Amino acid sequence: MSTKHPIAAVAVSNEVETGRAWLRKDAAPAARGSIAIDGAPIRIESLTKQYGSSKAVSGIDLDIHAGEFLSLLGPSGSGKTTLLMMLAGFEFPNEGSITLGGIDITRMAPNKRNIGMVFQRYALFPHMTVRQNIAYPLKMRKVPKAEIPDRVERALSMVQLSGYGDRMPSQLSGGQQQRVAVARALVFEPPVLLMDEPLSALDKKMRERMQIEIKQLQQRLGVTVVYVTHDQEEALTMSDRIAVMGNGCIQQVGTALELYERPATPFVADFIGKMNFIPSTCVAIDDDGVTARVSGNAVFKVPRHQVRSATLPSVGDRLDLAVRPERTQIRAGNVQASGIAGIVEAKAYVGAFQWLIVRLADGTVVHVQSQCGGAAGNIEERSAVDLTFHTAAVQAFRGD
Repeated sequence: MSTKHPIAAVAVSNEVETGRAWLRKDAAPAARGSIAIDGAPIRIESLTKQYGSSKAVSGIDLDIHAGEFLSLLGPSGSGKTTLLMMLAGFEFPNEGSITLGGIDITRMAPNKRNIGMVFQRYALFPHMTVRQNIAYPLKMRKVPKAEIPDRVERALSMVQLSGYGDRMPSQLSGGQQQRVAVARALVFEPPVLLMDEPLSALDKKMRERMQIEIKQLQQRLGVTVVYVTHDQEEALTMSDRIAVMGNGCIQQVGTALELYERPATPFVADFIGKMNFIPSTCVAIDDDGVTARVSGNAVFKVPRHQVRSATLPSVGDRLDLAVRPERTQIRAGNVQASGIAGIVEAKAYVGAFQWLIVRLADGTVVHVQSQCGGAAGNIEERSAVDLTFHTAAVQAFRGD
């Protein structure tokens, strides 16, 4: 980065000095009676991690904003945990760099990075009380003994566990243990908190409650959070932005709305929410978009901005039309014949809505989510139906 311009030079100098302050931050107590954290930005450039001939992470570039809650979302083996371990310093990359507040930490030891970490299994010391667990990182940082009790109590209050300090981890519920792990990770006021699938061991209701609590805590403190999960609902609920990972690469970074409404690749479209992919053939092209023919000779126009390809396809090319189940309309076959013809193979009532599975003439299976009491209410299994969808709900991906 060039710093010849005096204003740019000052900006870079300030960023670097702020980064140094984060890294050397001692454990001086906050001025007010609560945890006080300044989140730090993270820049990841061309980061690669290779094990033998296999690349776990391949050339990742990512900017994480100060005070942001960013989730690394992807299936097992996508590289998200490896990336998190390199941020923590437990793994070093083969190529690329990581900077925290403008300071290069790529090969810095974990204990020098001043980064908090919450593990999947909490990693609490079973022979220590809650208070002793939370105090441990302060002792490791040689905080004066007189300051430790007050800081521990503030951390307990922060996670709503005041009065639990003398209990052992075995006397706590899973949710309470997770709160202790969060308090221990934040008690020394790190600028960044890394979380590796921290809620996976909890039941559904507790997990949903902890999602809200962690997000509210992060917003209140202003700490930068990098959160690893394979649970798309969890990522959509908690994150300011989500980085979807697959095959060691970042497929797309965006808000929950951007990823759901405008997925950049079939991988993202399929991984975020549920998506139908309906094979079709491009039969016409104009300035406004492409026209695709689907099973049964139904024809649909897809606007140019909804064709997820750098260049328009050619006539005769295979296209996969992507449409969400809840945006697929279904009607009895004898009511409307302008849609895609199919047969209902299964129907299931799931409370607020019902699922229908429809098989098209070419064998494609399409899932439909319909409100109970709607047009699909009287449609039974083995019925002939027509499927339609609004133009704005359809996106086209190259079939290859």
